[in-house]
Amino acid sequence: MAERLSHLDYLRLALNEAHTCVPTPTAFCVGAVIVDDSTNKIIATGYSRELPGNTHAEQNCLTKLLSAEAKARDVSSLDGPVGDEPLDDRATCSLYTTMEPCSERLSGNMPCTDSILRYNDSADRKLRGLGKIKTVYVGVKEPQTFIMNNVGQRKLASGGVDYIYIEGLEKDILEAAQRQSE
Repeated sequence: MAERLSHLDYLRLALNEAHTCVPTPTAFCVGAVIVDDSTNKIIATGYSRELPGNTHAEQNCLTKLLSAEAKARDVSSLDGPVGDEPLDDRATCSLYTTMEPCSERLSGNMPCTDSILRYNDSADRKLRGLGKIKTVYVGVKEPQTFIMNNVGQRKLASGGVDYIYIEGLEKDILEAAQRQSE
């Protein structure tokens, strides 16, 4: 098992992801990492617009996690159980994100809070033996630049996902999130 970093250290790693993001005036630059709670290993990373389709950091983490796990297990079809080991649906993961997961998308894409909840309930996750997102650690609340009332915290809580605010990097996160194209 890898040594557990502090919550602030994992959030710093998410901030590094945010710095990888190409800035745009119509969206924030956000970074995220997913940590397997049983091994303390980072199992997915993501940043805004990393994958095609005006994607968000949390969405990219989840997409890459499912894709990487499929490749690692050589899963070509999810019609039946994957592997021989029993699946323990009590396994959990933590998601660290520089900015509160969105609850609404102006682009019409699925909001990140919905993506997290859908991932937790997905057959893909269960068949692959991946842990649920138990806790979302957040560096800053979403500024009201694009969406006036982000209800992500409430949606996650109603879906059984803990939401914890981590203090200490607010200035750095907002600078990264709101930087303009150079």
